[in-house]
Amino acid sequence: MGKKDAGATKLPVDQYRKQIGKQDYKKTKSVLKATRLKAEAKKSSSGFRDAFLVIAAILFFVLCVYAFFYLNLSTEINLDLDMD
Repeated sequence: MGKKDAGATKLPVDQYRKQIGKQDYKKTKSVLKATRLKAEAKKSSSGFRDAFLVIAAILFFVLCVYAFFYLNLSTEINLDLDMD
């Protein structure tokens, strides 16, 4: 009795997945393999992009701090030379 009741109520998500599965079954193996490889490459490339963005942000911050101190120190040196 429990099995019949559980099978009678199918979720729309399950029906959608079943339709997608039927469509994938119609495709050839080479097309499925290419799609899977493309998805895996996209997932792995996002890690490199995120790491690059973090490194770029750190370098930008260090450059801003360096420029701030460079500009402040260079104006003080010019003032000291004018006083002599």
